[in-house]
Amino acid sequence: MTGKKHKKASKKRASSGRSFGQTRQHLSPRKIAICLLVAAAISSVATAIVLHFSQPAKVALVDHLSLTCPNESFINTVTQILEQAGYTVDYYPGEEVTVEFYRNLPTHNYDIIVLRVHSLATAIEGEELVEIPVTLFTSEDYSQTRYLKEQLSGQLIIAHYSVSDPRYFGIAPRFITTSMSGEFQDTTVVTMGCAGLNNTTMAEAFVEKGAKVYISWDGGVQAGHTDLAITHLLQHLVTEKQTITQAVENTMKEVGPDPVYHSVLLYYPPESGDYAILDKAGAES
Repeated sequence: MTGKKHKKASKKRASSGRSFGQTRQHLSPRKIAICLLVAAAISSVATAIVLHFSQPAKVALVDHLSLTCPNESFINTVTQILEQAGYTVDYYPGEEVTVEFYRNLPTHNYDIIVLRVHSLATAIEGEELVEIPVTLFTSEDYSQTRYLKEQLSGQLIIAHYSVSDPRYFGIAPRFITTSMSGEFQDTTVVTMGCAGLNNTTMAEAFVEKGAKVYISWDGGVQAGHTDLAITHLLQHLVTEKQTITQAVENTMKEVGPDPVYHSVLLYYPPESGDYAILDKAGAES
């Protein structure tokens, strides 16, 4: 009886095995297709993660002021600071800072963008000086017949240093959110020109477009003072791995407000204060 019981049990197991085999052989084409799609999706996500962390960290150093206030010493110093911290630095001289340059800026996947660029937050209307959304200069001469859609929708405006100076295309916040290609990927944006945070319009636009934090001055600033301050700021951020709040506060303690315009560095949004820039290996400092 013991042998027969074993024999019957063996038959049941064999029968169960054949049934399982038949089930596998009769997977519907729809189920097979779903399985393949899921596998492909998982593979794509894994590949994207690997590519993200394997790409070298990059910085854009946009030197529009090279046309009016060149400072080779500043460029060399901050490039050395950034490269020693593991970043690749792409330098853009003033003549390359055009409307199309701004349009394509997000597509380069920069971790940090340093805009050594003239900017303004006021305009003359009649005989009055009025506040306007922060505007970034280009080096592209203004023309009524170019970029008509962008001009009519308020994305591009006329920018000039004074009424008697040449006129250039200026980048308004709406251009950042509407006409820039792609998205920023938690980018740190440092705007070195005047009044970049006189109001939050430009900062809000960059954050809406994917930037993590936007740092700039709340009023006018001299070229020499902003160069000194941003050198300290980058040292704190990428070398010493300080948070945004620590880096900005320590920079202000070291260099002080602008001696003429009394402006100070600020950052936006306020909740980014505890953020520390990711290092090249992708680990938070």
